[in-house]
Amino acid sequence: MYSIALIGCGRISFKHIEGFADNADKLKLIAVCDPIKPRAEEKEKEYKKKFSDANIDIYTDYREMLSGQKPDIVTIATESGKHPEIAIDCLNAGVHVICEKPMALSAKDAGMMITASENTGKKLAVCFQNRFNEPVQRLRAAIEAGRFGRLLHGMIQVRWNRGSSYYAEAPWRGTWAQDGGTLMNQCTHGIDLLQWIMGEDAVRVQAQTRQFMRPIEAEDFGAAIIEFKSGAIGIVEGSACVFPKNLNETLSIFGETGSAVIGGIAVNKMETWRFADAETIGDTEEKVINPAEKNPPTVYGFGHSALFRDFILAIDQNCEPLVSGEKGRKALELILAIYKSQKTGKAVDLPCDFSTTEMEGYFTK
Repeated sequence: MYSIALIGCGRISFKHIEGFADNADKLKLIAVCDPIKPRAEEKEKEYKKKFSDANIDIYTDYREMLSGQKPDIVTIATESGKHPEIAIDCLNAGVHVICEKPMALSAKDAGMMITASENTGKKLAVCFQNRFNEPVQRLRAAIEAGRFGRLLHGMIQVRWNRGSSYYAEAPWRGTWAQDGGTLMNQCTHGIDLLQWIMGEDAVRVQAQTRQFMRPIEAEDFGAAIIEFKSGAIGIVEGSACVFPKNLNETLSIFGETGSAVIGGIAVNKMETWRFADAETIGDTEEKVINPAEKNPPTVYGFGHSALFRDFILAIDQNCEPLVSGEKGRKALELILAIYKSQKTGKAVDLPCDFSTTEMEGYFTK
C-alpha cells in the first residue's frame, strides 16, 4: 500500500481522484494541496464520497506537506509552467512523481526533472493516459508484431473547441510562461501517440501555427510535418477553433501491409483495421470494430486509472513506467520544435533545445 497526495485541484484533478479510488487496493490518499483552499476541500469531499473514513490533510503549500506527513507518491496537476519546480522538489524529498502533461515548457526543465529522478532513484511518469486506451494498446501490439510492414505515414487530428470562457476560467491558460497553446495543451496527447507509434525517433519538423480566434498569447491552431528516422512521415493537425464543439481526436497509421484508424472524441474508437494477415490472425475488421462503442464522458478518457496501475507496478518491480520522464520529454521536444519552426520559418532538427518563453510576443508583432 502506497500513500499518495494530489498537488493541484483544478480542471483535471477529478481524474486523479478517480484514479486513486480505482486503485484503492494499492493507493491511500492522505493529502490534497491547492493554493485556493476551497478547491482542495472540494477534492477531499469528492474522495470521501467513496471512502468516508479516509483521513485526508489539506494544504495550500506543497512544501508544508513535504515537511509533514510526506507521501510515497504525488500527482501534480497544477499549471504546466509550475510542474518542473514542484516535481524536482518532490523527487529530492524522496517522493515518486506522476506529472500531468506537458511535463515542462522547456527542454532544459524536462532534463532537470529527469536528472532529479535518476539522482534520487525515485520514479517519474508523465500523464499521457491515452496510451492505455484499449484500441491504442491493440495498435501498439500490431506495431510491435511487425504487422504494418514498413511504416509509411501517420497522422494525428485533434479537432476540438475551447471558447473564450475556457481561457477566462484560468488566466494562465494560453500563456507562453505557464501553458503554451493548443499544440502544447490540447494536442500533446495526440502528438505523443503519433511519435510513440511511429518509433519515437523524429528527426526533423516543419510547421505552421496560427492565432485565429482565441484571446490568448499562444496558438489556437497548428499544423506540422514530421520526418522520422526511418523516412516515414507524420502529420499533425490541431485546432481549438472547431465550431461549435469538440469533433474528434483521430490517429491514423499506414504501412505497407496494414492500415489502422482510431477515432472518437479521444482516440477511443477503432474505425479502420485492415491487415494483410487479418484472415490468418483472425482479427478482421468486422471482428475488431464495435459499432456500439461509446465515447467517454469527457475528452480525458478512461486512461488515468490504468496509468496509475502501471506506475505502481513500476515501483513494485523497480522498472520504468510506460510513460517515463524520458518518454514525456520526447513529445515535449517535438512540440517545442514545432514552435521553433514557426518562429524561424525553417525546418528544425531534433532533439530541440527550446522553450515556450522564447515565443513570447510572437503573435503581437
